[in-house]
Amino acid sequence: MGLVALLTLTVRMPFAIDPLSSDEGGLLLVASQWRPGTSLYGNYWVDRPPLLLDFFSLANTLGGTIALRMLGACLVAFSVVLAGRIGATAVPRTHVLRWTPVLTAGTAAVFLVNPLFGALEVDGELVAVALVLLSAERMLRASSAGGAISTRWLYFTAGAAAAAAVLVKQNEVDALVLMAVLSVGTVRHRGGASAARAVATFFAGAVTCVGVVLAHALTRGTTLPGLWEAVVTFRLDASAVISSSASSATSARLRSVLVCLVVSGAPAIVVLLARRLRARVAPPAVNLRPAAIALLAWESVSMLAGGSYWLHYLLVLVPGLVFAVAVICAGSGNADEVPAARSSRTVPASLLAVLTYAAVASLAAISVVGFRTDSTSGGDAIGAWLATHKQPGDTAVVAYGHANILQDSGLSSPYPELWSLPIKVRDPQLLDLTRVLAGRSRPDWVVTTGASLDAWGIDSSSATVELRDHYRDVAIVGDSHIYHRLPQPSVAAHHQHKRSHRGSVVVVRSLSGWRPDPEPHDQHTPDHGPKDAEQGPGSNGVLLGDQDPVYDGR
Repeated sequence: MGLVALLTLTVRMPFAIDPLSSDEGGLLLVASQWRPGTSLYGNYWVDRPPLLLDFFSLANTLGGTIALRMLGACLVAFSVVLAGRIGATAVPRTHVLRWTPVLTAGTAAVFLVNPLFGALEVDGELVAVALVLLSAERMLRASSAGGAISTRWLYFTAGAAAAAAVLVKQNEVDALVLMAVLSVGTVRHRGGASAARAVATFFAGAVTCVGVVLAHALTRGTTLPGLWEAVVTFRLDASAVISSSASSATSARLRSVLVCLVVSGAPAIVVLLARRLRARVAPPAVNLRPAAIALLAWESVSMLAGGSYWLHYLLVLVPGLVFAVAVICAGSGNADEVPAARSSRTVPASLLAVLTYAAVASLAAISVVGFRTDSTSGGDAIGAWLATHKQPGDTAVVAYGHANILQDSGLSSPYPELWSLPIKVRDPQLLDLTRVLAGRSRPDWVVTTGASLDAWGIDSSSATVELRDHYRDVAIVGDSHIYHRLPQPSVAAHHQHKRSHRGSVVVVRSLSGWRPDPEPHDQHTPDHGPKDAEQGPGSNGVLLGDQDPVYDGR
């Protein structure tokens, strides 16, 4: 198990310096300023529980991007070790036991480094999987523990880990499902009183964990009603919005997720599990067949119910797949066989074949990601451009989503919504954004997808007026346009200039001399004067606008 865990660390190390994804950058940005402010988490709002923000706060304190990736790699290695311990606890002590911990650990390793599962991104699912496996390992050990004190402690820590998983990602209730299934077995074999004590101790641990995490969140300015809205009410509203406004892109993502799932080899493990369900389990194995079925059923529903269909949603299947492999190994020893016959059995060839294929598919996907020729995304180029041209104290709004641009550029945002789905649910007519763009503390930069705010089916009419009145288009990076705030004395002249050119078609040219006009009496001091633009056409797809770009009324 230790060797398998070390291999996962080795595989993930080269990706520690990769650019941040939108979620990684956004969560690091939110965590970096989480203190009493104007929104749920400081000055920003995100529909995630507080323990996930605590994790990203730790990564931010330790250094940011590389620290986040290293923490993610350590969590994956920890998950691999836990998966091996689950295999060792679940299978009878026969010859197969020598291999079962390695196979369950290998199952976790294969899928927790697989780009087909979006596993190279450090997100809520990756963190929660480690906590679910920790809770499961504690529960299985408690089921076979002899001493009353050790049993109570194991159930207590299992409950704490189960609650922690939910406090990272609100749909990660796998450990609660597992506890419910195991409690039924406890009632049948040890009686209702024993099951009641186990459940009570489990929930005592869960309540303790919830209390500690929420108390810490309150000290940082997060409110309990605000959390309820974010993790419960918002998700219900978001489901309605997603179902009513799903586009062809949503269907394409679903197809991509299903294709990646099939190519990964995970469904073949479920097929092997189905074949083993009729086999009699060799005593004294823990019968995990109901648990494996329940976990996989819930995880499948959880993966699909969100409606957004991102690859990293597939990570929620990992605990169920680990339990499935444990059940397959347990079923390889028939209860009617004598111990000598059982001990001569080897690991099922079909399982070895499936896991070998899954490992090869994972390595192939890693190779494709690792050796891709273009590692710079549009978001990276935009962040680099803003970092080059920003002035001290500048702020920005990115419409819509792509919060990694703000993190990469070192800019904050006066608009609390950093992701597109919360905007569609909480600010569908962009009234809040309009107030931000019209206010005295309007952002210095606005980044749009395309030449306007029209995207995602959002009513942008009011915000568009403010964008045209107070900003000018100064750069194009890929498909995105970058707008810079007009200096206040130039607004009237700009409007007159726009009216005199109404109906004209503007071609954004490349001129290296563009620079932001200084605001009178603003935060830009003579020691930090404006910087000349340094990029021309063909440099990361950047085109700069001319000295006084004309608005064509689009």
